[in-house]
Amino acid sequence: MITFTVRLKACLPPAIRSLILQRKPNIRHVSGMAGGLRPASVVVLHRSLAPAFEKFCQANSGPLPLLGLREPDTWSLPALNAVPDPRAGSPRFLKYELGACTGSLTSLEEYTEQLGDMVAFFLDCGFSPEAALEKVGLPTGDSVGHGPVGAYKTTVPCAAMAGFCCPLVVTMRPIPKDKLEKLVQATCSVGNKGQPIHIGDPELLGIKDLSKPDYGDPVACQPGDVPVFWPSQMTSLEAVSSCKTPLAFTSAPGCTVMTNLKDTEAPAGCLTPEGIPEVHRISQDPLHYSMASASAVRKIRELESIIAVDPGHRGIGHLLCRDELLRASLSLSHAHAVLVTTGFPTHFNHQPPEETDGPPGAMALAAFLQALGKPVSMIVDLRAVSLFENLVEEAVEQGVLKTQIPILTFQGGSAGAAQAFLCKDGDPKSPRFDHLVAIERAGRAADGNYYNARKMNIKHLVDPIDDLFLATQKIPGISSTGVGDGGNELGMGKVKEAVKRHIRNGDVIACDVEADFAVITGVSNWGGYALACALYILNSCEVHRRYLRKAVGPSRVPGEQNWTQALPSVAKEEKMLGILARHKVRSGVSGIVGMEVDGLPFHGTHAQMIQKLVDVTTVRV
Repeated sequence: MITFTVRLKACLPPAIRSLILQRKPNIRHVSGMAGGLRPASVVVLHRSLAPAFEKFCQANSGPLPLLGLREPDTWSLPALNAVPDPRAGSPRFLKYELGACTGSLTSLEEYTEQLGDMVAFFLDCGFSPEAALEKVGLPTGDSVGHGPVGAYKTTVPCAAMAGFCCPLVVTMRPIPKDKLEKLVQATCSVGNKGQPIHIGDPELLGIKDLSKPDYGDPVACQPGDVPVFWPSQMTSLEAVSSCKTPLAFTSAPGCTVMTNLKDTEAPAGCLTPEGIPEVHRISQDPLHYSMASASAVRKIRELESIIAVDPGHRGIGHLLCRDELLRASLSLSHAHAVLVTTGFPTHFNHQPPEETDGPPGAMALAAFLQALGKPVSMIVDLRAVSLFENLVEEAVEQGVLKTQIPILTFQGGSAGAAQAFLCKDGDPKSPRFDHLVAIERAGRAADGNYYNARKMNIKHLVDPIDDLFLATQKIPGISSTGVGDGGNELGMGKVKEAVKRHIRNGDVIACDVEADFAVITGVSNWGGYALACALYILNSCEVHRRYLRKAVGPSRVPGEQNWTQALPSVAKEEKMLGILARHKVRSGVSGIVGMEVDGLPFHGTHAQMIQKLVDVTTVRV
């Protein structure tokens, strides 16, 4: 969100001096107020801190939407219109000394001399979820007490700026699950300021107990309600405390001044049909929803449709589940560290036994994860470590990858081996990776063996990486994605009944191990390409990107200009297949070494598929 700072001069209607100095200034509690004059909270700082605080607000415009500021030498000029509220009683300011709140004041009159060297900042409090709640037919989120609705300190850091460094503070309203998307669309209709920054488990924000807010009174939650969080102007109190200035003042929680200052922010796309936000659940434990614009969702669904063609006539259409690519990419976009696995030793009598489907798609996904700044590692069979180390090294040399990828192995063993591998010191609250992706990776069948499409048992060539995917089902906060084209790949346990009914030899070869998301595609490499493209779409979507960064920090990120170069391309995938050919890796169907995947020549079906995916991804609507 772009905030245009207004330096309050004669353009503003009547009276900051009277507002701040009077014992009965026109200040009111506005927790549930809508319409009329615009409410604003006030922060008063020494003039030496003003430039840094202004930049701090601009860098964290979600919780600190700056309407304007008042220079010391203009205190006597008319400034604000205000409307008295008989319900409010005595208004309050908070006094801060060296970072500590040392008092609650009804007037700042005794500080007239100090105010002559201080700057007043006005933060927009014009958005409240209550109007949107009424719009979708929900009761307003009244607190269980009589004070303002509660606000909570999070573990999300605001972007620091020259002495101002504090956590984001948020407010919450409980929303019935069936009203969630309508509520979000209603709040977003007022622009970025109405967009939630988190939907789901409060512990993902570092909030331990919703019944114990840091400010105000809690809102009662009913069974089945989903917590929805918005940035709160109470962040300004934390910011003032963090700078430890000798003297500062703020509005008290729930107390604001009424002003006719205009918010110069444009509604930023949420009012257009393409910008309407959609809400999608990406995790049940912990409960977590993500957001993206309707335009981004439509493009990702188009990618899912494109890769669902069935050139091998295997019957994969029976395995398709709607929006698996969308939810997998949303989950990956939230991930902090990703573990990718690939390798299907279908040619068990050859060396190496791997096929050309899988590694190119895995490398393409890894390349885009690198561009997003996400740590990515690859886990493979112990017997194939040397092969994949060479593949990665040459991929870096050829420009397919930006940097080296760590190559890991897992041999299983004890019952707790998988959790020990996935988590620091084996602690499920400290996962090393929060998303696992398998692309054309041999998957364990119900009898404990691994089979190629011809029912040949290849268990002797496959390490128990499936155990890691099974372990994620018991470790909250780790998600998994499986990409496959035949039903015998790791993760396809999610669609195993359909595999048994519709895929040749499915009753024997069907993978029994589930992933949270099963991306079905005609050729598994295409699924890797599509995931990379979907991540580009999401991270180019302002609705999703603001949700990711919790409305704090810059709206643009370092390296963003390189995202297009990090997308899959015909040239890069041709290089990758050339690398595989040099290491004598064969096509999965024909078994030949060369520019072929699953029996289909690269220059034809595969090249056309890559170009089509990229074209859909990068087209502007």
